[in-house]
Amino acid sequence: MSHHDDRGPDSTSEGTERVPQAAPGVPPVENPAPVEDDPRGEEILEFWETARVRAGEGKVGVVTGFGISATVPPPAWSFGDNPALADGLLAAVLSGDKTATSSSHWEYGDDVPLPQVGELSIILDGDGHPRALIRTTSVEVVPFDQVSADFAAAEGEDDRTLESWRAGHKRYFTRVLVDHEFREDMPVVCERFELRFPRQR
Repeated sequence: MSHHDDRGPDSTSEGTERVPQAAPGVPPVENPAPVEDDPRGEEILEFWETARVRAGEGKVGVVTGFGISATVPPPAWSFGDNPALADGLLAAVLSGDKTATSSSHWEYGDDVPLPQVGELSIILDGDGHPRALIRTTSVEVVPFDQVSADFAAAEGEDDRTLESWRAGHKRYFTRVLVDHEFREDMPVVCERFELRFPRQR
């Protein structure tokens, strides 16, 4: 997602959002490979080592030993389509204001699967640095014009109303969609999540 067209770079409204992408230098879980030659990949690995323990994701390893899933970081991605927006939405996640994100169902396919309940994600800031660990708690695909007011509020953007959500996301999708045009009934992936690390104080 990106900012409203009529707002400055510090705005955190206008659609979200999840930008499906692997972190630079970090391979997908199903094909782990060394990342020591990539400074950003090493940074993400270090973040994951801290985050998984602090979030309680590593407790089972005391008894059973850690497998690949414990040592390879989950997918890393940023919100939005520009650095300022990524930072603004990340701040909303860290403050607890943002517990949901949405994206076009058309962005997904064989190469980019839909988010799954229970999966972890590392959230990057606008400069690509890992800042948060979240866990997906629900995923629903609904038409754009049937997204609920409750979900719009959970996205934590603008004034949290359904009206502002629709206006902002319509602008966003109109701008970023590739090979599709915005439609009121376009399928939207509505994802809710919980912040696992760092925990709110």
